[in-house]
Amino acid sequence: MELLSTEEAAGYLRLHIKRVQALARAGRLPGRRVGRKWLFDRRDLEELLGRPRSRIEPVAGLDLSARNQLRGTIVSVAVEGVMAEVRIRIGEQELVSVITRGSAERLRLAAGDEVIAVIKSTEIMIGREPGAA
Repeated sequence: MELLSTEEAAGYLRLHIKRVQALARAGRLPGRRVGRKWLFDRRDLEELLGRPRSRIEPVAGLDLSARNQLRGTIVSVAVEGVMAEVRIRIGEQELVSVITRGSAERLRLAAGDEVIAVIKSTEIMIGREPGAA
């Protein structure tokens, strides 16, 4: 059993430390409280992340206030300078999002990938489940 601290679990899950603590307190993330600290078994986290999924589902811990979440398939990713233009096919419509190059690279976005477009006000964010390739 390899136990991870809250900081290590947050890095592993790519979540903020406070979010990891809140999920653990709510029972949505497998962890053990020892005194004032949380400990997480790496195998439990791997199992949580490694479940086979037939489609993109909300990731444990990915709660967004935005209700406009549209599933689609990336048509193209055009990277120029520090920005990336991502075109997503949603049904018969095409949606275009301009995000940072760093975000596109971190998410490893490519044509054919299934993603979730999150629309909040005039901005469109792109989300992808950890481990999806």
